[in-house]
Amino acid sequence: MDATDKRLITYIQAGFPVCARPYEAIGGKLGLSEEEVIERLKAIKDSGEIRRMGASFDSRKLGYSSTLCAVHVPDDRLEAAIEAVNSYHNVTHNYERNHHYNMWFTVIAPTAGRIDEILREIEGRAGVGPIINLPAIKLFKIQVDLPVIDD
Repeated sequence: MDATDKRLITYIQAGFPVCARPYEAIGGKLGLSEEEVIERLKAIKDSGEIRRMGASFDSRKLGYSSTLCAVHVPDDRLEAAIEAVNSYHNVTHNYERNHHYNMWFTVIAPTAGRIDEILREIEGRAGVGPIINLPAIKLFKIQVDLPVIDD
């Protein structure tokens, strides 16, 4: 990612316009053409640096269940675990952490039962577990933007 890509990713996290030509509007803010914005985002997604781009909804108001999960993954199983977790469109976030429980991810599904099924499937496919299921007891919704900056 170059400096322009980093500005683009930082901008769209909280400033994605809702209009007929959003990529044109983004380009106008960043000094890029509509086509360049689309090409850059496609290249970033194709590279695997971003997995998903889309709106965030209040899953509870839509009747869905969600949970935060943590699991210890041995170093030699990490790639398999990442692949297994990220293969589910139900996973909205997946992070490696510097902790005994070194992989944390969130899952959303129509029911808590389906979440349990997904977690068991991930354990089997990745050869890890048990996955700790941490559903929210009280919801705190905060805006989290992750600026993409150079070290």
